[in-house]
Amino acid sequence: MIDIRQWWRSRGLDLFPLRKTLREYNLKKAKADLGAAVNVALLDFPQGMAYALIAGLPVQIGIFCSSLASITGPLLASSRFVMLGPTNATAVMLLSTFLTLGYTPAQSVIALPFLLILVGAFMIIGSFFKVATITQYISRAVVIGYISAAACLIIVNQLKTVFGLHVPRAGTFAESMWNFAIGLVEADWASTTNWHAIGVGVLTLVIYYTLAKTVKKKISGLPTVAVTLVIMGGLTAALKPAGLGVEMLAPVNASDWPLSVPHFNWNELNILANAAMAIAFLSLLESSSIAKTLAAQAGDRIDLNQQMLSMGAANMVCAFGSGMTVSGSLTRSVLNYKSGAKTAMSSIFSGALLIGGLFLLGGMIQYIPRPALAALVITVGISLINRDHIKLMLKTTKSDAAVFLATFVGGLILPLDTAIYLGAAASMMFFIRKAARPDLKEISFAESGELIEKDSQHDRPEIAIVHVEGDLFFASSDLFLEQVRRLAEHPTQKAIILRLRNAYHLDATVAMSLQQLITLARDKGCEILVSGAHEDIERVFRQSELMTLLGEENFFRYSPGNPNVSTRDALKRAQQITGIDSADITIFAADNKK
Repeated sequence: MIDIRQWWRSRGLDLFPLRKTLREYNLKKAKADLGAAVNVALLDFPQGMAYALIAGLPVQIGIFCSSLASITGPLLASSRFVMLGPTNATAVMLLSTFLTLGYTPAQSVIALPFLLILVGAFMIIGSFFKVATITQYISRAVVIGYISAAACLIIVNQLKTVFGLHVPRAGTFAESMWNFAIGLVEADWASTTNWHAIGVGVLTLVIYYTLAKTVKKKISGLPTVAVTLVIMGGLTAALKPAGLGVEMLAPVNASDWPLSVPHFNWNELNILANAAMAIAFLSLLESSSIAKTLAAQAGDRIDLNQQMLSMGAANMVCAFGSGMTVSGSLTRSVLNYKSGAKTAMSSIFSGALLIGGLFLLGGMIQYIPRPALAALVITVGISLINRDHIKLMLKTTKSDAAVFLATFVGGLILPLDTAIYLGAAASMMFFIRKAARPDLKEISFAESGELIEKDSQHDRPEIAIVHVEGDLFFASSDLFLEQVRRLAEHPTQKAIILRLRNAYHLDATVAMSLQQLITLARDKGCEILVSGAHEDIERVFRQSELMTLLGEENFFRYSPGNPNVSTRDALKRAQQITGIDSADITIFAADNKK
């Protein structure tokens, strides 16, 4: 019988990392975790509703998601601070996906569980294959560009509610902005409905910013969003007899919390798989950034693949528990850390408090005006546009500016899942371009004994040592082959030693290039040798059958005890091949000034 836990551990994953926390858990840690959980839950309750509203879903779905993800995540998570649940980024991606597909709100709710299954599956499979390492190749400019574009979509989609307009929904910022402008032109401004909604929205903003800028400074930890909604609910109820008429949220009966059964449809699979992949990718970028930042501050070690596994499991649970897409929340995670949480149990406590709050306060949600919640969502959207970060991306390097603009502009005119793919592709393109430009300089000894760059017109010596350093993979294979080929074709060249001690990431494309190089060099009367080969290099040579073509006698392994002995032995072999004991030798190395 297969031991599932051992099988997962063989992939570097743990099926229940929380057990390590529970073994050393005590009352002191529990008090600290509970205190942090109260602060997070007070923020999480209104935020969950706001994120559901952003996604165009019933507000209770956001609360369901927050509570389920908060309880499920820590069971598998690597970080003790990251709070899982709905976020701005994933909520907007959901909105863009369903609007692009032309789904009504009712159709979105039906399709959502199946989408969550796909997102969860991609994340769990990705954690197994350790794809979290891909985040190191994605520039921060992609995330900032996406968040900035998403913020614009958030704002324009909530403006219609604040203005009391009923306009067609759209999946892109450009189309949404156009529909909103048409709605403003066609609105009946003689009616009081629009003015009442605007009045509630403006008053909400005044109260919120007053609390945030004055009262919160005196009362540390004040949940301004929750307090603002309570105040606006009371004011709206008081003014209703005077004729105030605005749309209200629907009440939530926690006792009727439904189980959601995913409807598997092959036609929807083709449609939703692309969106699920984009959401999983975005969640990975978002959560990894938060986890690494908090881990660095706390002195913890983080396993991003384990964290990815926890998000996949949380998405799966939400698929059956009427939730929405799950990611790591920046605001709640930072609040959890700053509130003094000691372990991941604070997240579980927070989820339990959310469920209790839903049972106690679910019926009170009906007293919250829609324009008030929409106005608060707009403040969230505005806060996401970080001018300092944008300025940094635009001014630092041309590649950063190009990646940011590609993602941001793409996010304004295209669906957001397409925009993030566009940004990621641009980021990888610039990375590959930088990593795939090896340059070799000819270096020899001056009479004084110093290393000098030789004149390119100087006659080639019989033996050349080519020092290869850095990434040597498919993107650099053609240029590498061309540079070494020029050495091999010189009539005086008898042997070339490829010193691969610091070469990494060889792949099948490079293996093919080396096969061509060895064959071409031998046709020209030149022999190829390899020195300083570590285990990864040797494995590629054997699996690709390069070793057979090269010959064991021309392959010299790296020796940790004496790093230069392999090159010395390769040089002796080269002298044996040339038949000249005093052959002229030149070293070729990368130009590190570039």
